[in-house]
Amino acid sequence: MPQRAATIVGGGIGGLAAALALHRRGWRVEVLERAPHFTEIGAGISLWPNALHALEALGLADAVRALGAVETAGGVRDRRGRPLSRTDNAELERRFGHPLLVLHRADLLRVLAEALPADSLRPGNEVSAVRDDGERPVAGHRGRESRPDLLVGADGLRSAVRRSLWPDAPGPRYAGYTAWRMVTDPLAEPPSEGAVTWGRGERFGCTALPGGRMYCFATASLPAGTPSASSEHAELVRRFGSWPDPVPALLAAVPEDAVLRHDLYDLPPLPSFVRGRVALLGDAAHAMTPNLGQGACQALEDAVTLAHCLDGTPDVTAALRSYDLLRRPRTRAVTRRSARLGTIGQLSWPPAVLLRDTVARLTPTRMALRSMTPVLGWTPPGHRATATNSENH
Repeated sequence: MPQRAATIVGGGIGGLAAALALHRRGWRVEVLERAPHFTEIGAGISLWPNALHALEALGLADAVRALGAVETAGGVRDRRGRPLSRTDNAELERRFGHPLLVLHRADLLRVLAEALPADSLRPGNEVSAVRDDGERPVAGHRGRESRPDLLVGADGLRSAVRRSLWPDAPGPRYAGYTAWRMVTDPLAEPPSEGAVTWGRGERFGCTALPGGRMYCFATASLPAGTPSASSEHAELVRRFGSWPDPVPALLAAVPEDAVLRHDLYDLPPLPSFVRGRVALLGDAAHAMTPNLGQGACQALEDAVTLAHCLDGTPDVTAALRSYDLLRRPRTRAVTRRSARLGTIGQLSWPPAVLLRDTVARLTPTRMALRSMTPVLGWTPPGHRATATNSENH
């Protein structure tokens, strides 16, 4: 089969993973990224077992694990700091083959970028529109056009590829709450376990990063676009500074200029992720809220599945139909589940909060972990599932 060419629009985690998966199958790839550099502006990222299985298929699991931190346990607490549920990472790894790994987003992006040929990475190339000329997709950028055998839209929530070829698709919908993300300076005595504390219409979570740092996040139910009264750090201290330990100490260890804030959105389901020789991937296809920590995980699954479907067949359009059939139902289910968890976590009516906390406290740990099997028990297509996973496929 002659070498085929793929253009990936978007140089985030999903786009680079797709480029790498295709490159290792003999495709000539180019990654068009509008930013001047391939880097990630962000904080921490959680990689669950399904994501590590995808990275394993890409040959990068060991390299990524060397850069991350594995906590012994985590869980959920109520507003007074009392435990509601607990997750045992050793049990997670036993069941699904990998633990929960946390690392900085920039480190993951760097590992993916360094695995690709340098000349395939093309920063400073914004794609404003894509069209189909009847034979191949056409992407215009910086005064030139790319006409590949395959075009992948991995350009995020407000994807130009989706906007061009899915013009009637509904746009992003606001989840009803905003989020802050941050990384602390190294702590002399970091918390031994990560935790998410549920309040009334607010949450605060933390988890360990290498080097004694902690990745923290917070949410609050607010109308979209609501400004903070002063700095974002000051807003966090105002809202969460009196919460149970270790929240105040973590906020004190966050540099004042190191807080990122974003209103949270997801995408209504699309009727298809593919059009001819064009496929959507990651947030461009199925942006979801971060409540399950599955956004990047699902993008990595997308990338590995897309390359698998294209492997060994000259019929790109048929391969993309297979990709769509595999990925759309799964990502729709994960998106819905994440939205439901966010609704539960953001409850503010006191009787509902009491019921939520009581149910969480009474749910056995093993039952809670078993309920996550449909999400975490994924293995790449063509790879033999473990005995534990195979029970759920």
